[in-house]
Amino acid sequence: MENHLNAKIPEGPLSEKWSNYKKEAKLVSPNNRKKLEVIVVGTGLAGASAAASLAEMGYNVKSFCFQDSPRRAHSVAAQGGVNAAKNYKNDGDSVYRMFYDTLKGGDFRSREANTYRLAECSANLIDQATAQGVPFAREYSGYLRNRSFGGVQVSRTFYARGQTGQQLLLGSYQALMRQVNTGKVNLYARHEMLDLVLIEGKAKGIIARNLDTGKMERHGAHAVVLASGGFGKIYYLSTLAMGCNASAIWRAHRKGAFMANPSWTQIHPTCLPQSGEYQSKLTLMSESLRNDGRIWVPRDKNDTRKANDIPEEERDYYLERKYPAFGNLAPRDIASRSAKEQIDEGKGVGVLKNAVYLDFSRALKEYGKDIIEERYGNLFTMYKKITGIDAYLEPMKISPAAHFSMGGLWVDYELMTTIHGLFAIGEANFSDHGANRLGANSLLQACVDGYFVLPYTLQNFLADEIKNPKTDIHHPEFDKAEEAVKNQLEEFLATKGNKTAEEFHKLLGSELYDKCGLSRSREGLEKAIENIRELRKEFKENLIVPGDASEVNSELEKAGRVADYMEIAELMCIDALQREESCGAHFRTEYQTEEGEAKRDDARFSYSSAWEWNKNPATPILNKETLIFESVTPSVRSYK
Repeated sequence: MENHLNAKIPEGPLSEKWSNYKKEAKLVSPNNRKKLEVIVVGTGLAGASAAASLAEMGYNVKSFCFQDSPRRAHSVAAQGGVNAAKNYKNDGDSVYRMFYDTLKGGDFRSREANTYRLAECSANLIDQATAQGVPFAREYSGYLRNRSFGGVQVSRTFYARGQTGQQLLLGSYQALMRQVNTGKVNLYARHEMLDLVLIEGKAKGIIARNLDTGKMERHGAHAVVLASGGFGKIYYLSTLAMGCNASAIWRAHRKGAFMANPSWTQIHPTCLPQSGEYQSKLTLMSESLRNDGRIWVPRDKNDTRKANDIPEEERDYYLERKYPAFGNLAPRDIASRSAKEQIDEGKGVGVLKNAVYLDFSRALKEYGKDIIEERYGNLFTMYKKITGIDAYLEPMKISPAAHFSMGGLWVDYELMTTIHGLFAIGEANFSDHGANRLGANSLLQACVDGYFVLPYTLQNFLADEIKNPKTDIHHPEFDKAEEAVKNQLEEFLATKGNKTAEEFHKLLGSELYDKCGLSRSREGLEKAIENIRELRKEFKENLIVPGDASEVNSELEKAGRVADYMEIAELMCIDALQREESCGAHFRTEYQTEEGEAKRDDARFSYSSAWEWNKNPATPILNKETLIFESVTPSVRSYK
């Protein structure tokens, strides 16, 4: 049965919806805030900014991360920048243009009101971060500097060399640690959330495992916020850190939170190519490099000459040829798919013939080495450190790799999931990007959700919780959840097979990348579902986890995460199979134009798919949120 979901979008014109909401949202008085507790899982940009903001307001916050320090959250790895509609370049930018670029970039598959709010709040973020001391690049005059990014024709990306994520995270981290110091935030590092606890249908706490001692802990609260990031690591080879996982959102899904658009995952166009079977992680090179770097492959197949030996007339600058209006700044899904086409045609370069060139020779001639070094110096240094190649003297080699998940827990306009009292922010939710995320919008969404949206929407919810006492962690629901988690860990330890969680993860990842990656087909997806079910069966019978549960045991941690990935992978393929169209990063080979571009079907698929757990990964229930466009008419997405 299909339910149609209520996103709780406020009344009024698009540009007034957020201010209308804020005008009418319920408040909690300062003396009542100290009676209320909030759990925030994750200390990346979304989690740290939310925890710091809520504690600053006077709430008691418990903050959880599985890393040994909040500073190690994966937001630290984001490089290129953060978008904001400030129009510093006087090049025609505006809140509306940024909203439209984001909506179009997501192939008209996101909720208008949330996307507009993202653009509307963007300018505030730059002021907030600058006040925190984030060292954005500046013009000689002192103005903050901007660069452009894929999918747009203005310069709205603020940056701190190639380490914008790290600098923004340090800003939110210091705000968080200030609140830890005041006692308003209790920080639980090296703790992993293993289950969500519901009492009478409301999110009331979590079961967490102390990763240093193996001890199970119960934590209660009046509301739970998940800021645990995305699930791109499901592909095994990805740009994400090895520890990144989807267990927090998946355990919440199994308790009743709907999972939206899980098949919409982004393959980033500018990563270092895989160089051998031994690799477990790929390195991201910032998309900002596409501002000055030109992407090309040899015109002829199997050309074995060195890049600098191939004359200009024998190079194919394929993005400039195919998309003249945007060129090398075509959106990520288009740039990644185009690179794969060239590689599949036998024009790939490098040892494994799995890369394309990113060439700075023209920019170096035009601007000189000093300017390029100032813009991208640390990226060039990183490239040389990893590959041994000096990109000032010869082109970089790049290739597509799994990166970001646009799908995530379904949330309404208030960022609340389908579970009362459970909120999801940042990449853990599905809300702002549609079927493809534009570069430099992920740092933005994480910060906007944590600093500017959740403090209003969570307070609106908490206003009705004042009369409720502190959550009793001895409630039978806590007993039940803790027992279930312990049983699962014991099962992993008792299996005594001969294949590690890592080996299963690698097999799962390659199956997904092959059949539910840059392109998908009915035949491939049906085969993938069959293979994933077989793999899950083998995982249950043949997993080996050394050690035990009462100590540091990274293999046990991995087993839980991979078990969840096995179920998410099937849902990704089921979601991709039911969406019989191509849109954004979801490219079904059966649904394309004569020129090989994505072919949307607005009549049948203008909705977000929100899947409900049905006690079996093979039989999820589809719910639909119909996408209503009041201000924009969806058009064919063209960058030509």
